Amino acid sequence: MRTIVKGASLVSPDDRLSQQDFTRLADIIQNHCGIRMPPAKRTMVEGRLRKRARALNLPSVHEYCRHIFDDGALDEELVNLIDAITTNKTDFFREEQHFRFLSSSGIQALTQLPHRPGRDRPMKVWSAACSTGAEPYTLAMVFLEWARLQRDFRFEIFATDICTDVLARAKRAVYPEEMARAVSPDLAARYLRRSRNRDDPTIRLVPEVRRSVHFGHLNLMDPSYPMATDMDVIFCRNILIYFDKPTQLSVLKKLCDHLSCGGYLFVGHSETISGLDLPVSAVAPSIFART
Repeated sequence: MRTIVKGASLVSPDDRLSQQDFTRLADIIQNHCGIRMPPAKRTMVEGRLRKRARALNLPSVHEYCRHIFDDGALDEELVNLIDAITTNKTDFFREEQHFRFLSSSGIQALTQLPHRPGRDRPMKVWSAACSTGAEPYTLAMVFLEWARLQRDFRFEIFATDICTDVLARAKRAVYPEEMARAVSPDLAARYLRRSRNRDDPTIRLVPEVRRSVHFGHLNLMDPSYPMATDMDVIFCRNILIYFDKPTQLSVLKKLCDHLSCGGYLFVGHSETISGLDLPVSAVAPSIFART
């Protein structure tokens, strides 16, 4: 009896990622942006490089690897390689407890610090791995709501990422409607505009939200960051899990160097910084204050 697998397709050996090429690629990715690529990621990397090969009119993954390793194209291709490999999954109000903390007590506590952020100077907020922009735009909605109640309140939001493709998408500020499911009806009415095309339902942030966020390219593996050293809120969520412990410590120390005394550091709910020698103390799950 012959078995037929529906939807299956044959892939030539040349369109497979060899172990040797995968190892070389994994080393490049970890050295450049700190992200580990364990053997289990090989199939995922192969699939994404297959798409990148087609974009360059190369016939196979093998030819793509030969292009960057043997033809000397790695330097010019590196940004595209990182863009292809990095995963960028995000939604508005993801891990909502963080934003609820800011709204309920965090922003108020910050305004009462001796240096009076939000009053004597704008409160400074940094989304340090912003992906396609849902996180910093969510922060913008939270801070705009606070500013509606405190009319003399000022803030600035900075958003950075290593991936140039997601930064371009973030600046467009157009998203599938399903990404905004967690946005409350009143916030959606104020800050979101839905498309009229119900065959492709999308939302776009209103100009007031878009103007509140300043985007820029930054690699967390860089030895220093071109950011202000008096940030009041830093979000660095769901990226640390891809780093080994030494890289986590290095990145977190640099982030803390940019955090003002009493300022808040937010990490992902699945991430832990316990046991790391950092100048912060826990104030809530995955929320820390600079000591």
